[in-house]
Amino acid sequence: MELKVNGQAHALPAHANDAAMPLLWVLRDGLNLTGTKYGCGVAACGACTVHVDGQAARACVTPLASVQGKAITTIEGLAAGALQQAWIAHQVPQCGYCQSGMLMAAAALLANNRRPSDSDIEAAMTNLCRCGTYPRVRAAIKDAAARMSAQSAGKRV
Repeated sequence: MELKVNGQAHALPAHANDAAMPLLWVLRDGLNLTGTKYGCGVAACGACTVHVDGQAARACVTPLASVQGKAITTIEGLAAGALQQAWIAHQVPQCGYCQSGMLMAAAALLANNRRPSDSDIEAAMTNLCRCGTYPRVRAAIKDAAARMSAQSAGKRV
């Protein structure tokens, strides 16, 4: 079995060829991409959020069979840019455990909506953060949207 992760084809080791195995374990144990975190195992917390064909997906409940032939992006493959700059500027991370999932969910939101409203952000950002940095997350997403808009308009950010 083969997966396309972060733009590269990966042949999976024999122990990672069970079609029902959650994508999370293939990424972490099979491909050693440990930026995607295990949180709850039931798709409630979002620590395991990755992109599948550009859409945010919870890897802990996504069976390997459902991602065959699709492009998977993990936090390791997320292009550095305005989102990460805004995350740092607004000091979003506290403990940091949920941050890879938060960034992946925010990136998916901004890829589909360059001017998200508060309600758009609330609807897209269902990830849980025990440190409670939700106001910072919202501010960082709005800042990143503004930075991306300025960059596409050719303005220096």
